[in-house]
Amino acid sequence: MKLSDNKQSDHWVSLFSGGKDSSWALYRALGDDRDVTHLLTVHPSEDSYMYHVPETGLAQLAAESAGIELIEIDPDDFDASSAVNASTQGDRELEPLENALAELDETLTGGITGVTAGAVESEFQTSRIRGMCDRLDIELFAPLWQRDPMTLGKNMIAAGFEIIIVQVAARGLDSSWLGRTLDTKTLSELATLNDRYGVHVLGEGGEFETFVTDGPHLSRPIEIEYTTTWKGTHGYIDVTNATLGSK
Repeated sequence: MKLSDNKQSDHWVSLFSGGKDSSWALYRALGDDRDVTHLLTVHPSEDSYMYHVPETGLAQLAAESAGIELIEIDPDDFDASSAVNASTQGDRELEPLENALAELDETLTGGITGVTAGAVESEFQTSRIRGMCDRLDIELFAPLWQRDPMTLGKNMIAAGFEIIIVQVAARGLDSSWLGRTLDTKTLSELATLNDRYGVHVLGEGGEFETFVTDGPHLSRPIEIEYTTTWKGTHGYIDVTNATLGSK
């Protein structure tokens, strides 16, 4: 698969879930004067190996607040049912994303310059995204990659990100963590849980998932109402209403 040659315009696509990591990658890209013209959100199945799963439907509000066009990929676009292992499933989950980027490239003057990604330590995800970018002959901007997790968390908070925890699935994280704000106190507690149970400070191993309700890249905050569901060892929030507020 080959993308358009002779690229002249700068078109960046941000792989975006609305979570803290993809939002930070977007924020950093904008701060580096990369022209992010599109956000691309994948709505995967619940057993996805490649993508952030919970509450990706809120990405539409985040895109509206950021003033950037959103492209969405629905679960029906995936066919990983016959995958024999995680590696094969990861490869198949990447196919609709790669196809969507190729199709978008055809519509943009000069084609796509590159994509942003919020991976911190996951070689499983990053190697596949890097390989996709190589095949499409586009750049990869991954500003969180291999950075110190605690420093990243503190930087997000200092920049004005308002982050809530929307899903947890790890020892040491009970139902009280659902809907909790990721602030400096929370980071400190996560560092303690890292020492005790190995919980990743930024949830990179799937220990928890987040959503960014406000930040410097957003013109209006996202206000949500929700209930919580707890299933013994893991849980998540169910958003019942979400709107854009005012600053």
